[in-house]
Amino acid sequence: MSAVEALASLDSLHGRYDAVFCDLWGVVHNGKRPFEPACAALARFRERGGVVVLVTNVPKQRDPIPRQLERIGVRRDAWDVIVTSGDAIRGELGRRAPGPMHLIGPPNDTLLWDGLGLELADVEHARFLCVTGLDDFESDVPDDYRERLVRAHAHGLEMVCANPDIVVRLGEKLYWCAGALARDYESLGGHVVMAGKPHAPIYELALAELATRLGRTPDRSRVLAIGDGPGTDIVGANRQGFDALFVASGIHEGELHGHAGLDLAEVAATLAKAGATARYAMAELA
Repeated sequence: MSAVEALASLDSLHGRYDAVFCDLWGVVHNGKRPFEPACAALARFRERGGVVVLVTNVPKQRDPIPRQLERIGVRRDAWDVIVTSGDAIRGELGRRAPGPMHLIGPPNDTLLWDGLGLELADVEHARFLCVTGLDDFESDVPDDYRERLVRAHAHGLEMVCANPDIVVRLGEKLYWCAGALARDYESLGGHVVMAGKPHAPIYELALAELATRLGRTPDRSRVLAIGDGPGTDIVGANRQGFDALFVASGIHEGELHGHAGLDLAEVAATLAKAGATARYAMAELA
């Protein structure tokens, strides 16, 4: 396996890639404020003719995301188009309509299945389980859902998970995501369907959007995937045949770099633990 190359600047890859598929939370912003150097780097990439596709595991359709980015100050010239796990999973939900489905997740996630004709039910009367996140992401932990997951498995319910991420950083704190419940359900022997990173459907959407902007079929060797999630962003890039740039902050804030710079040995160990490889690494995208 080739050693990971430490990058000082995204600019050093000028001309090597036609597009970047860039993660959002943990790379471009932390949920409360943008990372200005990252936004500037993506804007410069676009100025030089590249296409930036923001590929995010957020469990909702892309429609409200631009307004959210504007609200926290992410500059509009840093991206061309957004593709979400919510976009990718809607097809799976639509195929299961009218359900009924049992929901785990915040009640304001209804946009995800809006217009699909899905009905809601308790575990005992549902045909499948949909997980968009934890009911109360600020205070709940995955163990709070074990009894409900056990009941769902006993009834033979399939889980449709709208966000494969295990955790996400909001401000300075990590919070549990739907992927943690998917992990626990699989450990019980339950069947889980996911469409976000690292799974293929979200990349199929991203490649279709890129093809529209390039006016041709994309060359995968000229797509760079950027992200802070070894098991999602980087594994997904590996499966798709993209080069990967691992950003060693986000969910790993402070663990893999310090005053002496990026610890490439720790980066390699972190990636290896997830079964991932990256061509490049940066402490933060800049």
